[in-house]
Amino acid sequence: PSKGKSLRLLLKHTAKALLNSYLTLIDVIRSKESFSPAAEWFVDNFHIIEDQLREIKRDLPNNFYYELPKLRDGGLADYPRVYAIALAIIAHTDSRLDEETLRRFLLAYQKASPLSIGELWAIPITLRVALLERLHPLADRIVAARKSRSAADSFADTFIEKASELELRRCHGW
Repeated sequence: PSKGKSLRLLLKHTAKALLNSYLTLIDVIRSKESFSPAAEWFVDNFHIIEDQLREIKRDLPNNFYYELPKLRDGGLADYPRVYAIALAIIAHTDSRLDEETLRRFLLAYQKASPLSIGELWAIPITLRVALLERLHPLADRIVAARKSRSAADSFADTFIEKASELELRRCHGW
């Protein structure tokens, strides 16, 4: 085991990005602008995201994290291998997790490389980290889509206003 790359630092960046998305979307909702069902879901469920962030911080102390075996090679080098497992499970299930799928995945993995008790204990924590990581770009897309809709609405309003002015001029011979 080595100190490795910090999941806490990764989580801190993700938490900040998710909070920024939440604050942007809550402002949109409070201003009574139109918003998508995805934006409403994100805002309505942000308390769950905050709960998960707190639980991860509590359940993954640095001294335990440092004891987890790390990967030596690849894009996830120096991260715990249980984090790579969590990312793989989420990718293969498109974030649709259930107990049976998780059990089969871990049993298949352990046929090739057994997991320690500590790694098995860390699976739920790293799954939550990986799910939050997956949510981050989705939240960014919700915010970007809202900004695009707002820009399109503004353009349409300007276009309609100019068209109305031209029509008024035409009708009055200006």
